[in-house]
Amino acid sequence: MVDYQSMGLSDEEYGRILKLMGREPNETELGLFAVMWSEHCCYKNSRPLLKLFPTEGKYVLQGPGENAGVVDIGDGQAAVFKIESHNHPSAVEPYEGAATGVGGIARDVFSMGARPIASINSLRFGELTDEHTRWIFDGVVDGIAGYGNTLGVPTVAGEVYFSPSYKGNPLVNAMVVGLLDGDPAKGLATGVGNKVLLAGGKTGRDGVHGATFASDELDEKSKERREAIPAGNPELEKRLIEACLEVLTTGYVVGMQDLGAAGLTSSSAEMASRAGTGIEMDLSLVPVKEDGITPYEMMLSESQERMLLVVEQGHEEEVQEVFERWDIEATYIGQVTDDGVLRVYNGPEVAAEVPVKYLTDEAPTYVRQGKMPGYLQEVQSFDWNALPEPSDYNEALLKLMSSWNVASRKCVWKKFDTTAGNNTVVGPGSDAAVVRVDGTDKGLAITVDGNGRYTYLDPYTGGMVAVAEAARNLAVTGAEPLGLTDGLNFGNPEKPEVYWQLQKAIEGMVQACRALEIPVVGGNVSLYNEIAGKAIFPTPIVGMVGLLPDVNKHAVQGFCSAGDLIVLLGSTEDELGGSEYLYALHGLETGCPPRLDLDREQRVQNLCRQAIAKGILNSAHDVSDGGLVVAVAESCLSGQNGPVGAQIKINLGGLRRDSAYFSETQSRVVVSVAPDKVKELERLAEELGVPCTLLGKTGGSYLKVDDVISISLDKLQQAWEEALTCRG
Repeated sequence: MVDYQSMGLSDEEYGRILKLMGREPNETELGLFAVMWSEHCCYKNSRPLLKLFPTEGKYVLQGPGENAGVVDIGDGQAAVFKIESHNHPSAVEPYEGAATGVGGIARDVFSMGARPIASINSLRFGELTDEHTRWIFDGVVDGIAGYGNTLGVPTVAGEVYFSPSYKGNPLVNAMVVGLLDGDPAKGLATGVGNKVLLAGGKTGRDGVHGATFASDELDEKSKERREAIPAGNPELEKRLIEACLEVLTTGYVVGMQDLGAAGLTSSSAEMASRAGTGIEMDLSLVPVKEDGITPYEMMLSESQERMLLVVEQGHEEEVQEVFERWDIEATYIGQVTDDGVLRVYNGPEVAAEVPVKYLTDEAPTYVRQGKMPGYLQEVQSFDWNALPEPSDYNEALLKLMSSWNVASRKCVWKKFDTTAGNNTVVGPGSDAAVVRVDGTDKGLAITVDGNGRYTYLDPYTGGMVAVAEAARNLAVTGAEPLGLTDGLNFGNPEKPEVYWQLQKAIEGMVQACRALEIPVVGGNVSLYNEIAGKAIFPTPIVGMVGLLPDVNKHAVQGFCSAGDLIVLLGSTEDELGGSEYLYALHGLETGCPPRLDLDREQRVQNLCRQAIAKGILNSAHDVSDGGLVVAVAESCLSGQNGPVGAQIKINLGGLRRDSAYFSETQSRVVVSVAPDKVKELERLAEELGVPCTLLGKTGGSYLKVDDVISISLDKLQQAWEEALTCRG
């Protein structure tokens, strides 16, 4: 009997396979079940929870279930986007793990017929004082740059956070946005007798059981898998993009899907399952990197830059000629059948024969019983008022500005090509990127957000905030959200405490999605993010795309010029729990995170969008990590024409000064406005029921706050820009 446990299957699951098959499966067949029934492919622990998400909306053309989500942006055009994790591969081989994450998510997007136009990322690491963490960090950044820059897709936005929670188990979530003219392509194996075409790179032993590796906890043995991590070839993928987009225009391709997790197995089974058909393939026809590769290895290989296409009968040569023109190897390896079976030959021998629905529809689903973690009562009862107030607020601010979680990410994004395609309007360093839709006046605003610390301290609130802050990032550019893609990064769901975190975070996200009317059009679940039995902070990541009808009417984060008035939209409350202030100054990740009033959030976002559309605002910046004073400091330092000073006064309103300055109360935005337009802003704020408080004005070479902070922009900028460094 084949050792099914080593493939990640439980006794119960193996028994279920025996019952379905009516016989003992051979090694290759069992391998098919193992990868298709892994958490990474079938979401067996998360699928019931994912059904809670709202997936329909006025802009949605394609929701979950295809390779990527599709939203309407008008004029027969659509935006296509998705986020994907590559956490475990990046933990053991940072460069290739991150690089192939970018390549894989780009294939998901262009398999829908869309041209990739922007890439963003969400990254989490341990503290950089640890040399191993530094190695992972530098490798991941270089891997994203090495693949993305060669691919010619600009990296326009992202986020990087650090916490001891992610030591040894980084989170590497990559998102790509594409532009589609016309209807999206489908990943369907339709038309009995139509031919199955494998195009792109050769198949090797790299990445065998990558899907099951991603569905297990990391341990010391995980390091042994480094050589098995697939290597990327961005030059090949660059040609593959062009060939696939061209071949779709012939009208002879009826289905296309990338070979990602589980390789040939998942792509063929999923395409047949969606269409209600079967597929038969002859593995002796598959181009290979080396001799002696077994059917088991070939079906489970995750060699990169490969696509599976279903081609209409009688037009095989026309399609193959397109790939030949782009110097892409393309080989017909099988055909669509009507019996609903995935039948795998190796020459004349049958290597595997499994009904498709057994691999897809019959995959197990687990509804587990969650349990509130015991630590929550302690952390949520923490009283930060027992901590001493800073004796020197200048030093306190400088320490916050030089915290890894606040400091400028310039050393990261300067490695990326941020302007490829010449349509980047606002690049990295702002709340959201803005990309022009080529040949039009429309723009897409793109962002990614999530706070693992908040979610650890209160999963429901953390889930809500992830959605709300991503939407707020779009609102401060002037964009209306069209839809979101989520990356759910959690520990082992078989542990009741972890499952409870996952359940509550999703419930919080659902609540925010419904209140803000933002549908989920796709995403990714990455579980078993643990090392030595210890889970990462539960980290829901939200990637979001918004529309700017006129790309020229957008706001930027930084103050534009001297003489503007600085205004706070929203109000500050006594909420230092879970703040960067507690972490940076006291080394604490504890307390109740800030509450979120979704009605207030919606009103603040609507105010931003309307004020930007009316040309009232010169700048707008979301108040988040570090609180109000940090947000003002960031606006001072990130002006497009260089740093601009500011003088502000903050009404403490009964709060302790450090809370008034550094609380991370939600639903707040710092804006700058010309003096002759401030009354118009105040009238609009009153109409929408949003508090609108004059803080001060821009100008000078210092940031001055009340009579307690006075720091030169040079000193502030040095602290902010030199704290986070990248090697190489």
